[in-house]
Amino acid sequence: MPLAAVLVSPRRPQCLIAMKFILRLFPEISIKSRPVRNRLIKVLTNNLFNVALHHNFALKVQAQWDKLIVSVGEDDAEATRELAVRELSRVPGIHSFLEVKEFAFERFDDIFAVAGPIYGPQLENHTFAVRVRRRGNHPYNSQEASRIIGGMFKSHYPNKGVNLSAPDVTINIEIDQNKAFVITNKYKGMGGYPVGSQGAALTLISGGFDSGVSTYKAIHRGMRVSYLFFNMGGTAHELGVKQESYFIWDRYASSHRVKFVTIPFEPIVGQILERTHHGVRGVILKRMMMRVGSKVAARLKCEALITGESVGQVSSQTVTNLNHIDAVSDCLVLRPLVMEDKQDIVDKAKEIGTAGFAESMPEYCGVISDHPNVCPARSFVEEEEAKMDSSLVEAAVAAAVVMDIKDIPANTSKLEEEVEIVHELMRGDVLLDVRAPDDAQKSPLVVAGHEVITLPFYKVASEFGNLDNLKTYALYCDQGVMSLMQARELKEKGYHNLKVYRPQDDSAATSNNDAVNGNTEAVSRE
Repeated sequence: MPLAAVLVSPRRPQCLIAMKFILRLFPEISIKSRPVRNRLIKVLTNNLFNVALHHNFALKVQAQWDKLIVSVGEDDAEATRELAVRELSRVPGIHSFLEVKEFAFERFDDIFAVAGPIYGPQLENHTFAVRVRRRGNHPYNSQEASRIIGGMFKSHYPNKGVNLSAPDVTINIEIDQNKAFVITNKYKGMGGYPVGSQGAALTLISGGFDSGVSTYKAIHRGMRVSYLFFNMGGTAHELGVKQESYFIWDRYASSHRVKFVTIPFEPIVGQILERTHHGVRGVILKRMMMRVGSKVAARLKCEALITGESVGQVSSQTVTNLNHIDAVSDCLVLRPLVMEDKQDIVDKAKEIGTAGFAESMPEYCGVISDHPNVCPARSFVEEEEAKMDSSLVEAAVAAAVVMDIKDIPANTSKLEEEVEIVHELMRGDVLLDVRAPDDAQKSPLVVAGHEVITLPFYKVASEFGNLDNLKTYALYCDQGVMSLMQARELKEKGYHNLKVYRPQDDSAATSNNDAVNGNTEAVSRE
């Protein structure tokens, strides 16, 4: 077909598809050999299907050598689009992705018919440039296509002219054989390797800043991570750690089924306090955790333990003491934060959404040395440790409680009848929005005729008692998971002026005329 023929045709494009995304691979995937790259793309594709299934939206994936093309849903519902964008940005293995309109075309008029209404109104009083990436056999190159489509925009919409070096507006279009993609938005991905591509690990999760960030970093590098919590006597602490673990999994790694393991550690803590020298208690505690963790890892077929330790951060994390701790582990110990500064860790926790847990987590301070020894001799540590019963490790492993992490919210199911769940509000009910602050700010909860109080999930237990006890509060979150868990805890504390609000139609709770969508930002950020 001659180049001139491309310019003539007032035809409309064929079969416009509502939601399409082009996913760019993490650069380290792109440089792998063909067999490795194919394997990683296959893992990423499967992960995308699993994430979509978990978060209740449909997608189709077309894998190509350097990218994935993902079609989402069957219509262009805004709530579905926002959900898809949010979840794609959290799937490890994706460097960036483009939101596009895809359609079959024969002439440049077909492309302009789609791109014009999208970009044209933006050009008034602005310079612009058209960037075309072309693939396939065509009677024109990318530069010629850019020039022709640019001429259409210049003549049809008010503008300040073309500026190829520093345009105010850039019009991005991709051509692949007889299909065209008009790019409407660009998004940053999470990067890293697809979850499950780099083996399995067991993270020692405590609820603090460090363990949450180290877990995230392991997931980012493609590890399938299960969670291990050492309970030293606090039920509130265990509940908080479960919520954080579910949050991390649900937000960044829901493509894989993993376990949450609780180890009753009170007997071990008791003997450390009663029988060992105060200067090495912290080191002995960590060594016992490594012994137990290694055995649990072997049971779950995990190849490594992950900890949040950083060199020199506390007395048990000197190089000498870290060596003493590693000496008793039967498997590899990974420390993603080993050279990180504390402020960098805190900043990362805020970025990934786990800071709220760390700030509100009940602390257990039962094994603190008055004068910790930062460089004890190995023989002294072993001598003190030998004063403890040798059966403690096996007993702790035998007492482990193992559950599927996806069942953490279902722990509250036995209280479904005790906690009233309503789909409509009564007159006078006050809505209590327990979502994380940034979610509540981005999508404010508005229900006509009802007062709304924003109280983040991590403050509910401590601040609910300050509210007017003559009023009835309806707890709300996007999926109804966190609200139910918080209602359960309040019931256990003796409060009864509460219920859980789950609107049957999301449009019942609106924000700036947009539906509050079925958003599962994990247990804490739903």
